[in-house]
Amino acid sequence: MTRPPAFRTPTPGRRSMGGTQRPAPEPVGFGPRRVAVRLVEGVLSRSRPLDGALEAEHDPTGFRALDERDRALARAIAGSTLRRFGTLRSLIAAKLEKGLPKKAGPLEAILATGAAQALFMDTPAHTAVDLAVACARADPDARHFSGLVNAVLRGIVAEGAPEPTPGADLPAWLYSRWTRAYGAETAAAIALRLSVEPALDLTVKSDPAGWAETLGGVALPTGGVRLAQGGRVAQLAGFDDGEWWVQDAAAALPARLFGDLQGKRAIDLCAAPGGKTAQLAAAGAEVVAVDKSAERLRRLSDNLSRLKLSAEAQVGDAAGVSLEPADAVLLDAPCSATGTIRRHPDVAWMKRESDIATLAKLQARLLDAALRLVKPGGLLVYCTCSLEPEEGEHQIAAFLARAAGRVAVEPVTEAELPGYGEAVGSDGFLRTLPSHLAADDPRLAGLDGFFAARLRVG
Repeated sequence: MTRPPAFRTPTPGRRSMGGTQRPAPEPVGFGPRRVAVRLVEGVLSRSRPLDGALEAEHDPTGFRALDERDRALARAIAGSTLRRFGTLRSLIAAKLEKGLPKKAGPLEAILATGAAQALFMDTPAHTAVDLAVACARADPDARHFSGLVNAVLRGIVAEGAPEPTPGADLPAWLYSRWTRAYGAETAAAIALRLSVEPALDLTVKSDPAGWAETLGGVALPTGGVRLAQGGRVAQLAGFDDGEWWVQDAAAALPARLFGDLQGKRAIDLCAAPGGKTAQLAAAGAEVVAVDKSAERLRRLSDNLSRLKLSAEAQVGDAAGVSLEPADAVLLDAPCSATGTIRRHPDVAWMKRESDIATLAKLQARLLDAALRLVKPGGLLVYCTCSLEPEEGEHQIAAFLARAAGRVAVEPVTEAELPGYGEAVGSDGFLRTLPSHLAADDPRLAGLDGFFAARLRVG
């Protein structure tokens, strides 16, 4: 009879013949696990965005020290952990009668990343447990609990992976908000969609059917391409030639609301990372891209160069920038980003409910400033990647009241966005939900959550 693989624990070290302590070599696969623990700990303890942590990881033993394959693994482990963190936290708590020990360093992140690998990834259980123990032993605070790590993870593995439960992997305050805003059934559908890693979406300059065939994906109703298996983006056909850029299908919708932009002047406020700027430029507009971050604008310009598109980049606060009024102004306002949790699961664990009111005040200020940049008869499109009504429908209602007689809603119609009819509301606004865009293959379903309003300025 074949026995299951035994759980092993790494040997802490060995003595040389002279009696001095020599550190044991790192176990195979230890590097990316250690980095994954750091990334998750940064999100949970310091509200440090996962993408920002990846960019700022300069530790000589950290993310940048890994080879390309191990970097991808570290990120995948961190993403899987945060995507199912509510479930993982519950499983861990069930094994700890007295709760997490105090002064245990990144113990919770070590346990969560180990359990995520064993339950939700293709990592053999004994490998996930062994390397979690190694991570504990390598940390000056968590090393005292390496035996606890072994015992807890072995118990979790023995019970197996639970089925996703609506709301289990979201903060209670956030799931309650969605239930109130969209109803229990829709909130559950949104939450379950967030448990599935999203596909890679591309906005193509032309011939979406052709690029879908070339890249092994599917053409989306409004002209994008979706790939179930992304791979390395820079190695995909068409990247070097600037034929497409990465952009969620929902994020590509607001810029389409301007219609024909050939020869018109457009301003993209809060423009970075630049997907919408590229859309406006590809549509034939003369574009000014505004962002307060010079570094992010440099990246935007680099991306446009690859795409063989151009825009004037201007560093500045969108609320106070001085520009000649334009035919079209796009305001993709800073927001809670709760609509992007399917792609950025760290957002769920970094935001607080109080952030929404603070951001809504900023959005109102930006809307008032954006209005001054639109020519009479021109269009203002306001959008956020948030599922919170305060940052969408309520925000526009208040803006219309402030700008009475100067601005009117120009309703979005289903005919403009074929295939996205369920996202067009009777109020004339666009509201995509993660549960929209159904597909037989769950890897090809779903959208980021976006709100967009098209306003005609008198």
